[in-house]
Amino acid sequence: MAKLYFYYASMNAGKSTTLLQADFNYRERGMQTMLWTARLDDRGADSAIESRIGLGADAHRYASETDLWAEVVAAHKVEPLDCVLVDEAQFLTKGQVWQLARLADEAGIPVLCYGLRTDFQGELFPGSAALLGIADTLVELKAVCHCGRKASMNLRVDESGAAVKAGAQTEIGGNDRYVALCRRHFSEALAG
Repeated sequence: MAKLYFYYASMNAGKSTTLLQADFNYRERGMQTMLWTARLDDRGADSAIESRIGLGADAHRYASETDLWAEVVAAHKVEPLDCVLVDEAQFLTKGQVWQLARLADEAGIPVLCYGLRTDFQGELFPGSAALLGIADTLVELKAVCHCGRKASMNLRVDESGAAVKAGAQTEIGGNDRYVALCRRHFSEALAG
């Protein structure tokens, strides 16, 4: 029975690396996969999905209006898919999460989603909230705060490294804009 999985973590926990390893494992066994990532995350120079350790792969890019059910089912009819993998899953809409659940339930295709749980203010992303609510399996990947504790928060910083307390929920960036921290150090940074 196919399932909908959500692998979530803070920044720098290896979500994209884990996705690329899962893709490699399927392909190494002669199985077909389909990779997706958010269109708004255009940081990848050569690959749509890139990890900080240098791994990368091409992927389809989704926007809020993309019908993932229709796109994946159409591809599945041409060449049967054994797995769908979605990076930056926090940017999915609630409707898209339900489309992915339908792929697992009705098309029998396992769907592995990877993304952030919360934004820089500790608020759930819409895609993450929907996945936390309906995914069959939830897996937390671990990142480490500078103190050695589990990093579960994403602190947005400005050019000088100071904490950013307000702004749009989505701002694409890497280590230059975000720091993974434990809740204690996240709270202390926001307090000033």
